[in-house]
Amino acid sequence: MKAIILDGFGGREVLKSGQTETPSPAKGQVRIKVAATSVNRADIIQREGHYPAPKGESEILGLEVAGVIDKVGDGVVGWKSGDRVMGLVAGGGYAQYALAYPGHLLAVPDRMSDEEAACVCETYITAFLNIFLIGGLTADQTILIHGGGGGVNTAAIQLCRTLVPGSKVMVTASPGKVDRVKGIGADFVINYKEQDFAEAVRNFTGQKGADIILDHIGAAYLESNMKSLAYEGRLVVIGVLSGAEARLNLAHMMVKRQSIIGSVIRSRSVEEKGEITARFKQRVLPKFADRTLVPLIYASFSLDQVAEAHRVMEESRHFGKIVLKITHE
Repeated sequence: MKAIILDGFGGREVLKSGQTETPSPAKGQVRIKVAATSVNRADIIQREGHYPAPKGESEILGLEVAGVIDKVGDGVVGWKSGDRVMGLVAGGGYAQYALAYPGHLLAVPDRMSDEEAACVCETYITAFLNIFLIGGLTADQTILIHGGGGGVNTAAIQLCRTLVPGSKVMVTASPGKVDRVKGIGADFVINYKEQDFAEAVRNFTGQKGADIILDHIGAAYLESNMKSLAYEGRLVVIGVLSGAEARLNLAHMMVKRQSIIGSVIRSRSVEEKGEITARFKQRVLPKFADRTLVPLIYASFSLDQVAEAHRVMEESRHFGKIVLKITHE
């Protein structure tokens, strides 16, 4: 099968289009004929050599796929060849075929395109897990989301507006994305290039602070995040783009009864990911089916244009998701 194969680790030049063996589903797996996948920040980190695939999983990049099941392994129930699906994969998305576990799949709604379906699982499930299942956002609370133009962050804004419309959503964004972030439902947008976001958060909330912060920046934002956090607030860290180590004033954290929670999806067990997917299916999937939620697609590229797709993400020019379309000659 055709796939993107890494020629070592490093810059975009290591992304090579080539041929590799088509995978066969083991017991309890299905094989998907991939129609589309997406580019996520984790793909770039893995390409650079800092985010290896979990043991036993494909080392091919790509964490979510959309397509059609073409082969079902022993012991699989509830799915059959020909079913149109989208789902989480621990690796293997940048290829014509990928393996997945049945519990990590969702049926693609009739009105959803393959490209839209390729944008759902990694970003929306990440946002759903961390804001609602872990963070526990309710309609009377305020959330701060960092980096308003990325896939997880735009998904997070949409989910907050749809699932808890009474909540207040604050977002940090670059100057060129402020208006677009407002346009998808943020109550308050902070231009982090020109404003101290901790001060802006306190002013907007009447000095209370945010009940929940969703952060993928890490070390450089820790001090300001803690200043932005309300009493009994929860900081949910899903990335460490600026580094993994920072100083923390534990006394202030204790007095304000704050929590810092680290969270990833990829390294969770098959069973855990299945439980998260099931809860997402029940609460969120109907919103895609009736088009209340529609994934934001910034651009679509062919698999051979993967280096350009990575460049767009690295330059942070995108607003929403970057899609890779997979063809089968």
